Amino acid sequence: MNDTPAAPAAPQTPSDRTRWEAFAVCAAVAALTIMDLSKINVGLPTIEHSLSGGPTELQLIVAGYALAFGLALVPAGRLGDIHSRKAMFVIGLSSFILASLLCAVAPTIEVLVIGRILQGVAAGIQMPQVLGLIQQLFQGRERGQAFGLFGAIIGLSTAIGPTLGGLLIALGGEADGWRLLFWMNLPLGILALIFAVRLLPSHQQHERRHTELDLVGILLLGAGVFGLMLPFVLTTGGPDDDPKRWFWLVLFVIAAVAFVIWERRYLARGKSPVVDFGLFRLGSYRNGILIATAYFAATPAIFLLTTLYVQQGLGLAAVFAGMISIPFALVSAWTSWIGGRHVHRLGRKLVLFGLALVFVGFVLALPVAAYSPPELVPWLLAVCMGVAGAGGGFVISPNQTLTLTDVPVVQGGVAGSVAQVGQRAGTAIGVAVASSTYFATLYRENGLHDRIEVYSDAFRNGLLVALGLVLVALVFGLLDLRQPQAARR
Repeated sequence: MNDTPAAPAAPQTPSDRTRWEAFAVCAAVAALTIMDLSKINVGLPTIEHSLSGGPTELQLIVAGYALAFGLALVPAGRLGDIHSRKAMFVIGLSSFILASLLCAVAPTIEVLVIGRILQGVAAGIQMPQVLGLIQQLFQGRERGQAFGLFGAIIGLSTAIGPTLGGLLIALGGEADGWRLLFWMNLPLGILALIFAVRLLPSHQQHERRHTELDLVGILLLGAGVFGLMLPFVLTTGGPDDDPKRWFWLVLFVIAAVAFVIWERRYLARGKSPVVDFGLFRLGSYRNGILIATAYFAATPAIFLLTTLYVQQGLGLAAVFAGMISIPFALVSAWTSWIGGRHVHRLGRKLVLFGLALVFVGFVLALPVAAYSPPELVPWLLAVCMGVAGAGGGFVISPNQTLTLTDVPVVQGGVAGSVAQVGQRAGTAIGVAVASSTYFATLYRENGLHDRIEVYSDAFRNGLLVALGLVLVALVFGLLDLRQPQAARR
């Protein structure tokens, strides 16, 4: 493999048009992947009735996707770094299309769960390549602008997903409209695949060290992530939850300790580990991961709680339930773009300001659910979403830029993968804890109060859990802000 700077110079300096075309492909596929995580929320009630799914199966449809996503991220990111990000991108996207087809035709709830897990694996293969390619294509302030635009697109995708899901369910009918959520991935995925083959760069820089794949490290890391996320994935808040599921955390502890020991010895032998712990000495990288993990534990959970509350508690149709998140989508897209332009000047202060706005926006939802007339609740929740969305745009893309700012380009894929593992683990844990709190309240108060009051209490309790996670992100941001600049770099 040629490591001299002169040989790869031409492929590493493509024209502006070529770079932004490749960026468009990456952003489009990332949007399709993330949208698949958020649009499924409004489909859960119809899936429950159509395929007779219970709380465990519905939890697996949402959190199982995140679990599989997290397991695939690091090995896929490592393979992309040492071999070809374009090839891994194509493999991941092709697998995502096939898994979506399986979900669309699923005859039983068990087949749908399997399809969703396979979708998560495919998404975990392609997402590290997206982050690695953006690292590869852009440098300096231009990278901040690219991540700002990327964050705007991801924010739109996350928040517009429920609206799109509701429209597709209305179009397809209550019985099988949820299948359109997966059928739509086929034409869009195939179109993206064609452009990916044509436009993504085939050449990239590689590490000068050994580039063999650390299979033992990957297996230990996978076991640790699995042991951490599984008990939360299996948590529904219902009376049938098995307390023995928490014993999986023992696997997490053992695998994590073994992983650290193995990776250090592997590096001492002059080989390239799956995760270079030297990355965590970069304060910008370490602190960015902590903030993102807490943030992504909170916000997807809040979207899910809101959808469940207005559909189950207020009887709102799926299409209207999804529309509540539109203000978040529009405002966060705008502030993501602004944040990308100013992150180099304002740094972590911008992220901290965004987290404060997110907290305020979602806190306002508490009195709305408790005291507002039911017919006004969806409208007022949409206003709260707009306030939170203003903050969300200042969090996601600026934090992504700051997290990867000091990471070498040759490690961009695996560095982005580790950050994504934190986000996916956070999502699985946050969704599990908040939704189980929601359902536990329903089980506990069923028949004791007015129906709407019971659902309002469930929404409030779940939201308080999620707000606690936003506060954790705020604490991490404050701690980072108090460090000297040299310590953060």
